[in-house]
Amino acid sequence: MSDRISDIHGERTPHARGTTWPARVDLHLEGGLEESDVDSWVQSACLLCSNGCGCDIAVKDGRMVGIRGRATDVVNHGRLGPKGLYGSTAWANSPDRLTRPLVREDGGLVETDWETAMGRIVERSKDLLHRKGPLSHGFYTSGQLFIEEYYTLAVIGKAGIGTPHMDGNTRLCTATAAAAFKESFGADGQPGSYTDIEHCDAIFLFGHNMAETQTVLWARILDRTRGEDPPTVVCVDPRRTLVAQEAQRTGGVHLAPRVGTNLALMNGLTRELFANGWVDEDWVAAHTIGVDDLRSTVEPYTPEHVADICGVDAEDVRRAARIFGESGAVLSTVLQGFYQSHQATAAAVAVHNLHLLRGMIGRPGAGVLQMNGQPTAQNNRECGADGDFPGFRNWDNVEHVDQLADVWNVDPMTIPHWAPPTHAMQIFRYAETGSIELLWISATNPAVSMPESARIRRILSGDQCFVVVQDLFLTETAELADVVLPAAGWGEKTGTFTNVNRTVHLSDKAVEPPGEARSDLDILLMYADRMGFTDKDGDPLITWRTPEEVFDAWRAVTAGRPVDYTGLSYGKLRGPTGIPWPVNEEHPDGTDRLYGDGVFPTDTDYCETYGHDLVTGGTVTELEHRAQAPGGRAFLKGAPYSPAHELPSDDYPLLYTTGRTAYHFHTRTKTGRARSLHDAAPDAWVELSAPDADRLGIAEGDWVCVESPRGAIEVRARVGRVMEGAVFAPFHYGHWDPTGLAPDAEHRLANELTMTVWDPVSKQPYFKTAACRVTKVRDGDGPSPAPTTTASAPAPGRHHVLATGGGEPTSSHVLEETPAYSLDPSQSGTAGHHQSRVASAVDTVKEAAADTVHRRS
Repeated sequence: MSDRISDIHGERTPHARGTTWPARVDLHLEGGLEESDVDSWVQSACLLCSNGCGCDIAVKDGRMVGIRGRATDVVNHGRLGPKGLYGSTAWANSPDRLTRPLVREDGGLVETDWETAMGRIVERSKDLLHRKGPLSHGFYTSGQLFIEEYYTLAVIGKAGIGTPHMDGNTRLCTATAAAAFKESFGADGQPGSYTDIEHCDAIFLFGHNMAETQTVLWARILDRTRGEDPPTVVCVDPRRTLVAQEAQRTGGVHLAPRVGTNLALMNGLTRELFANGWVDEDWVAAHTIGVDDLRSTVEPYTPEHVADICGVDAEDVRRAARIFGESGAVLSTVLQGFYQSHQATAAAVAVHNLHLLRGMIGRPGAGVLQMNGQPTAQNNRECGADGDFPGFRNWDNVEHVDQLADVWNVDPMTIPHWAPPTHAMQIFRYAETGSIELLWISATNPAVSMPESARIRRILSGDQCFVVVQDLFLTETAELADVVLPAAGWGEKTGTFTNVNRTVHLSDKAVEPPGEARSDLDILLMYADRMGFTDKDGDPLITWRTPEEVFDAWRAVTAGRPVDYTGLSYGKLRGPTGIPWPVNEEHPDGTDRLYGDGVFPTDTDYCETYGHDLVTGGTVTELEHRAQAPGGRAFLKGAPYSPAHELPSDDYPLLYTTGRTAYHFHTRTKTGRARSLHDAAPDAWVELSAPDADRLGIAEGDWVCVESPRGAIEVRARVGRVMEGAVFAPFHYGHWDPTGLAPDAEHRLANELTMTVWDPVSKQPYFKTAACRVTKVRDGDGPSPAPTTTASAPAPGRHHVLATGGGEPTSSHVLEETPAYSLDPSQSGTAGHHQSRVASAVDTVKEAAADTVHRRS
């Protein structure tokens, strides 16, 4: 197998349209081990992006020592990406794992036993419930737990405590996907399937750098574009990514709109469908409502008007619209470039509008994939741990609330449904003001990932709120907690989870967790037992003890809902592949794609939401919804473009946007502890266009200060391929560094600059529309630490600067005109696992500055 640090997507297996994607099994073992050395292989699926690749965990001598893809799995056909290969198991044996609970004493965290730690939580929890009631409690969870843990948390929060203050970091990455589905189709749930890649003749990627965020899925697309009868690719992204390059190679279009103008572009594309007669009028009349209002909304957005707003070429708008309008089967994918930007839900809904206008949904090759940013974000939404109600029920529908009350045997008034569930941004505001006095954070690191991070650190370190954190490591967030609970991770517990396209996998326990670490399920059960939560008959509210018992309870809750698991079981999931829901008597083997019959879950008594105004976020009432008589028809909804909240000015003339790199996941809690992944992207950087860099006197590798009205970072510059006027920074880096040698560790956190502003419908914060300025601080001593095998490659003509780092390029998958920087095979550490040799080599950096993160005194 090739070195997958330099060759991110692996060897090509081209195939023609309508044929099965060939299998290719990817494998990585540590320490020079061979497959014959492995004691056992344990079934699972990868948790290091939202793709959900089926895999097996290699176990030797009670340790996880590697991973291989499952050739029979419908998701990945045996492939794994760099994060999955090299980052899945390395963290598990890290010497800095949390192995005992910690409590805060005299301003510091000290080890203790479980009885003491949980006793402190329960004492505070009971006191607050007695004095202030359920609104004193808030829960902020993850996109990386299992169904069994999410559902247990949902029952504790909604039926045990009765708090509406529950959300997850899925609010930061995937809330807009869920909101868009609800607005258009009446309920959450991915309509499309990965198998649509095999059947489409055009692929549109809206704000989705798939080549880095879902590397295996991009490999699947490459195997179509390099085969017979390839699809045309259209890319919407302000950076010239590998996706943009493939768009140009296939005769498609790369549209690079100004940051914050996505909706204007989408309105222009929609108008072109109407103007050119590319609308399936009969299908639209039979299966949708709202077409006349949509036509009126988009009418002003001519290609020339869109060009003025977005900074794109009017002819490119026409070309992209023609590809969509004249193709027989279009697959669209959407991700953070839309979700985390201005008018997020309206822009995501506009993608649905394109498909509905052409009747291209629910059939092979014609569908939408509103992607998730995290591996189990779908389950957070399904189970109700993020504020939604379990089973895609409507919090505003009394009958739906009564259904849950019957299942849980509690008074319906215990379940908080008097107002919309509290979203994450508001939860942290309540914690800031002291309205929420106990905030429980599970498996996430908001001190790094939330916008305006200095404010988040102040909230977490203040005395107004008691903070509980359960995690694998002492993250930047855990450092600020009052109680830290050591959790078991992937491979150290059993559970199920669902990927982007509704495919459910079972992950079996492979090894024991270290020390006294416990699974998140066991931690929640311990809390529930100590709190003594009961149903209305006085019996224990939580009756299950094992993951399988929770799963069976969850299956029952989904009966009759769009997200139907009733036909699944642990036994069935121990087969050769994951299975996409709904799985029931009607669909015993699962359902590849939804809405093939043109019937949508929009009926007033069945839908998950009555809808919102896409401009203001104002809610549609039940009576208003019923008056529209949707009767299983989808909603066509539009909104006019408006400028973003923060526009460039004389003081802050550039637009700041954040994103990901192929080599790290979220805040690097796992990937930063994998040597090859760390070495491939060891430190933060910021990307400028060549014209902006020249104007500011900045060269490749120079140290720069990037400032917004909220904060600043000081990092090295990559003169790259972002559009002129924009600045890109990866959000992964906090002050933690595995080497302790990063010279900018205390001032590299990208979210210092982002805004506490969110979409009016999805409530997802805007990470991509801040204004900033960039000034040179000092000359660099070599290239920036940005990878060169990804969208962060240097701009054409700038690669000569990299020669100071030495070494020869090895990657065959870099951007045109840009050689990859050295990946030195001589530094190979383990079989199939070459270590990256980066321009900012460790021996050139100085000791990191002393830890200045504020802690409680």
